[in-house]
Amino acid sequence: MDQLANRQILLCVTGGIAAYKAAELIRLFKSSGSEVRVLMTEAAKEFITPLTMQALSGNEVHSDLLDTNAESAMGHIELARWADAIVISPCSADSLAKLAAGRGDDLMSAVCLAADSKIFFAPAMNQGMWKDKRTKKNLSLLKKPVFHQIGPNEGDQACGDVGPGRMSEPKEIIEEVAKEFSSGLLAGKKVLITAGPTREKIDPVRYISNKSSGKMGFSLAKAAVDESAIVTLISGPVTLDTPERVKRIDIESAEEMKEHVTANLSDIDLFISTAAVADFKMKNAESQKIKKDQSKNMSLSLEKNEDILKHVSDNNPDLKIVGFAAETENMIDNARKKLSSKNLNLIVANDVSDSSIGFDSNNNEVTLITEKEELKIPKTSKEKVARKIVQFISKNILND
Repeated sequence: MDQLANRQILLCVTGGIAAYKAAELIRLFKSSGSEVRVLMTEAAKEFITPLTMQALSGNEVHSDLLDTNAESAMGHIELARWADAIVISPCSADSLAKLAAGRGDDLMSAVCLAADSKIFFAPAMNQGMWKDKRTKKNLSLLKKPVFHQIGPNEGDQACGDVGPGRMSEPKEIIEEVAKEFSSGLLAGKKVLITAGPTREKIDPVRYISNKSSGKMGFSLAKAAVDESAIVTLISGPVTLDTPERVKRIDIESAEEMKEHVTANLSDIDLFISTAAVADFKMKNAESQKIKKDQSKNMSLSLEKNEDILKHVSDNNPDLKIVGFAAETENMIDNARKKLSSKNLNLIVANDVSDSSIGFDSNNNEVTLITEKEELKIPKTSKEKVARKIVQFISKNILND
């Protein structure tokens, strides 16, 4: 179910014996890479506990429209905005009637009124209720493109009847939801990205660093997520907001970055190293602040940091790896040397001596270099550059 990777699914559980199937539905969504939040009606709680739904989803269960605590955290408007898709399963006859009437007197119906995402509903009710002309009328009002009906099936029912009204199985439901999402270029791929500078401690108040803003790495993280990748972003100190659906890990030093990169390489399909890692660190950082009057002149004794990109490449020969080369002269030649010496699949070269595309700029101009080709991306926003890089990686690196 690559189409569901990184999707935000709001599962609404209404009252009915089929509510127990919601547990399996949560498991299937999560195993497909989706994040799941659960909304339960009061009637649903009579069939399956909120504690079960919370444990399975990993998120607090929402149920009360007028709960001030819930409103301050994630009320009905926030829930509606958050969801990429709303899945009502099971959808009882009562809930079906509320949706058709456009009511908003409980949390589920209010969320559906406020949502601009697609709403999938899986009816579940007695065969007599399903055949009733009022149910048919309600169904006639719930049409695409907003509402998408899934099922019901025919078969034995909990009341002993046999006929239509049995809720579709969780696997059928998730397959129908997946059909409505297009697969991104990186659907299901796990991507690890480093971004920003590192800070190497001199004393408790001073450090060695560089001018990297992290904007290119953060733009790449967003571009990868937009193409349905599962992204972990390891960032040095920056003043940027985390892109939605990206797992972010903050670090300070090159040593910390290496530690977290190594710890997060398991099952990764692609490693993109945009971080401007400091080449040097103090041999012995001072534990107390250095006083300016201790001497007329001060010298620092430095040693090299380990090359994280080379370390990853040497120890993960089958991993697809993309590096960045921030150059001030001989850009193409220097980038090609780095491509070869670090055994990379792709290197992205840019001229940081040009202030209009260098550190802290919102624009960039880069050249993508592999063993076989070069592709220049003319000056444009870093967001657009990131999208073009992701497109190139999908076509030429991951599918090579």
